This record gives sequence, C-alpha cells and structure tokens, in this order.
Amino acid sequence: MMPAGRGRGAKPVPAHGGGGPAATLARVVRALSSRRSFFKTSAAFAAAPLFAPRAWSSSPAETLNVACVGVGNMGHADLHGVRRGKNVRIVALCDVDEAFLGKAAAEHPDARTFRDYRRMLDAMERDVDAVVVSTPDHMHAAVALAAMRRGKHVYCQKPLAHSLHECRRMAEVAAREKVVTQMGIQIHAHPAYRTAVAALRGGVIGKVRAVHSWVGKSWAGPAEGRPERTDEVPDSLAWDLWLGVAPARSFVHGLYHPAQWRGWTDFGTGTLGDMGCHILDPVCSALDLGAPVAVRSHGPAHRAETFAPDGDVRYEFAGTAFTDGAVTVRWTDGAARPDVSGAGLPADLQLPAGGSLLLGTEGVMLLPHWAMPTVWRDGEVVADAFEHRPGGDHYCEWTDACRGEGTTSTPFSYAGPLSETVLVGVVAGRFPGTTLRWDSAALQFDHAPANAFVTRTYREGWAIE
Repeated sequence: MMPAGRGRGAKPVPAHGGGGPAATLARVVRALSSRRSFFKTSAAFAAAPLFAPRAWSSSPAETLNVACVGVGNMGHADLHGVRRGKNVRIVALCDVDEAFLGKAAAEHPDARTFRDYRRMLDAMERDVDAVVVSTPDHMHAAVALAAMRRGKHVYCQKPLAHSLHECRRMAEVAAREKVVTQMGIQIHAHPAYRTAVAALRGGVIGKVRAVHSWVGKSWAGPAEGRPERTDEVPDSLAWDLWLGVAPARSFVHGLYHPAQWRGWTDFGTGTLGDMGCHILDPVCSALDLGAPVAVRSHGPAHRAETFAPDGDVRYEFAGTAFTDGAVTVRWTDGAARPDVSGAGLPADLQLPAGGSLLLGTEGVMLLPHWAMPTVWRDGEVVADAFEHRPGGDHYCEWTDACRGEGTTSTPFSYAGPLSETVLVGVVAGRFPGTTLRWDSAALQFDHAPANAFVTRTYREGWAIE
C-alpha cells in the first residue's frame, strides 16, 4: 500500500496555479500563475537491472501518482514515456513556460498545473508519489533534492546535476531516503548497449587497453558572451523561476530559452555534459571503471560564460579486471574523430557520428550511438561474436520499481558516479594543458583553481541545503 494520501487521493481540485478536469487549453493558460563500489556489477549487467532501492508500494497493482517538472521539449518526451507505465496517473504538471505547460495540460486535463515546483510540492505533498525532473541542468539538483527529502521517487534527466558536489549529495539523499531513482539515459536500456556491455564483460575483445568516445555535435555558446541588450520577457515565461539557482541575468530572446541554454556555463554543462552520460555509460559499466584518477583537456579553453567547441578530454582510470592495466579514455566532440590507423580496421571505415571505439588485447569493438556493436580481429569482422541481448523500457522500469515491481538500472547510486566522471571532464575544459588529479572520496582536485568549480554559488533565496 502507498503511505496515507499516496496513490489513492481524490480527483485533484482546482487551486492556486491549477485547473479543473473540464478546462480547455485557453482556460488552462489563463489559470496559470568511496566511489568504485558504485560501479560494481555482475556479469549480467547488460541483461537486467542491478539495483533495488526500496519502493513505497508493496503491491504492483497500486496506482503511481506522478508529477512532472519541465514538460517542454525533452520534458514532453519524458512525460509521454512515463505515462506509458502500468497504473501511472499524471497528477501534476509544472513548467515556467505557459506555452509548454498549456500543451501538456491539454493532454492531461485532470492534472493540476503549476509554474513553481516548490508550490507544487507544498500543495500536493500527500497526492504525489514520484517526480520527473526534466529542467535545464542547473535546476536538476534543486528540484530532485526537494522531492527526495519529501520521500518522493525521482526520475531525473542527465547529467544528474550541474556540479560535482550536487551529484554527490543527490546520491547520498537518495540512499538516505530509500527512494526509487533513475537517471534519464534511455539508451542504457537499448539492446545495442546491453549487448555491448555483456560482450565486453565476457571478454569478446580481451582486456581493453584504450577507449575513444566521441560525438559530432558541439554545444558551444557565443565566444563574445552575453550581449548588453535586454529584451522584454514574454508574458508566457516566468523568467525569475527559469533562472532559479543561477545568477540573475537579463532575458535575451533566443539566447537561453527554450533550447539554447546548454552552451552557457550558468545553465548547462556543454557537449560533454549533454552526451557524455549516454556515450560513456556502456564504457564505464562494462569496464567497471571507478572514478578517474586524472584528467587533461587538449581542446580549447572554455570561456567565462560559454563552453568552447571541439572538446578533447583524456581521462586516466585505474586498471580493473576488464582492462589491460590502467586505461585511458579519450572524449572528443565536434570535429574530431578517432584515429583508426593503428587499430587494425579497414582504412576506408566510415565512423558513425557518435559512439565508442574500444581497443582490446584480442580485438576491437566499434559501438555506435544507438546501433549494434561490431567486432574486428586481425582486420576482419567477427561474425556472431556475441549474443544479442534484449532491450527494455527505461521509463517503465522506473515506474514499475516505484510500485514495487522490479528494480532500476541507473539509480542515483550509479548515475551519480557516472555524472561525476563527465563533470570532472567539464571542469578540465577550463584548464587545457593542465593535468588535474582527482580525489573522488574528498571531492577535490590537486589544483586549487579547479576546486572552485566543484560546487557553485547559488542565487540569494535559492540556496540548496
């Protein structure tokens, strides 16, 4: 059974910031006002979820009442993904932009609507079991921590947080509150990634010596930084709420919201933050990598307010049972591609726009982003090199686990350390040419200027405990 008031509340009634069941779209709009242990996995990692946080419900038949914070763009996709779950009811929608909120509310007229997630959590304390967080990166920790401290299960988009300190706190609070969590790296449940992880852990290419992961996109903000002008904030947008924990900034049309924020250091985590959790996920899980021990950027330096294009970050990891001693993982984004000249691959091989190339003692694996891996030995493709593994539904995995049915595969105990690896590289991008030693247990670098970016300064009135 759900705790009192959870999963079996009466139909939501209109309240401040909310609408009623018969509301039309127009009415809705008007109504709006130690680390390595985290990565230890079994040989079956790719085939089945591993972690089993306690779910509130003891009955898989129980209805799960879900609130979604951020319902535009990826948030809208997350809303649709979660509502596919069995016995899921969307009871609350929250977004700072009326246009996004109105669209989602028209699809879920029984859900109450809010602009401010804090008011939503206050108003629906007893009517929400789980919260989906699909905001820009800078607000992930603020919303997720507030929800978890109220005992709510949380699904949060990647990267888990904007800073290294936030990632650690989110994993700690999730463990303390014993809530069911999942980070939004949907490809983790894809057959290609599950197959690749199982094959690598089974020794299909022997011990891995080196890895090159890449993506062709580049989330770089303007080199000149913010313009001096200030545009009028649209009536549909609650700009102060959008800024949230970030420093006060003037609104400029088309510069940040709705989809340009990733290139800005105040709000996003650049290309590595956007794509690293996806593409490095099978590498870290298959090779059982702990925290990187060192990182060095060979790309251009990030600017004060924006991320630079064409990143090139090289991580050093201690050796594991699946590597040939210490291993280097190179990440590039933008124009760079792996050099395959010494890898024993065909010279005319066309590499995908994103993925990983893993060099082993007994072969090479190419794992494209969203496609099945290929294995080469002695320059020839190895047919039937591995057993194909089935995929799953990343969203339903979470909603089922919240109801007490099964477990999740990217809980914050896993997602926190994975996001940490990614964000260590983001910090390194500010200090190109400098090798930074990373002490994960202490959450600090051996370089004082880099330690200034382990956490962030929160805007007055928005501090995160």
